[in-house]
Amino acid sequence: MNNLLLFLLLIPTALLAQTKGKSRELPIAQLKTLDGKTISTADFQNNGKPIVLSFWATWCKPCVNELTNIAELYEEWQEKTGVKIIAISIDDARNMTKVAPFVNGKGWDYEVYLDLNSDLKRALNINLVPHTFLLNDKLEIVWQHNSYTEGDEFKLFENIQKVAEGKFVAE
Repeated sequence: MNNLLLFLLLIPTALLAQTKGKSRELPIAQLKTLDGKTISTADFQNNGKPIVLSFWATWCKPCVNELTNIAELYEEWQEKTGVKIIAISIDDARNMTKVAPFVNGKGWDYEVYLDLNSDLKRALNINLVPHTFLLNDKLEIVWQHNSYTEGDEFKLFENIQKVAEGKFVAE
């Protein structure tokens, strides 16, 4: 009986050890486009190039600062790495109508989706925004970062370059 109990206690530890350092797949969830169409995360693609998912909200000043600072560098990033940035708003039903005019006013050249039911937010265990994920060509999460401090975009770009070159990115 003691051996069985010990075995059951060690299973989670063994599983954690197996997954540590490995990428995890992007969960499949349904999102909405700014014009109300449904899109699945399974349909995300970027021809083998990196994808950045940035979870944000219109009311989150650090989120807006991060996406605005990245917007100034985005064209250069695309030329160098082919990266695609997807901004996923977690604004609730009361605020979702504000997202499209907000994005248009900022002039962000990103794909922007709405996580209206917070399905993807829950699946990725996001508690705070901004929360940024870097995906490789297999839509595996290879790096993530939450919060934002001026200059964090440069660390993000270093990691984008590594992923674009097929190199390992340490979390």
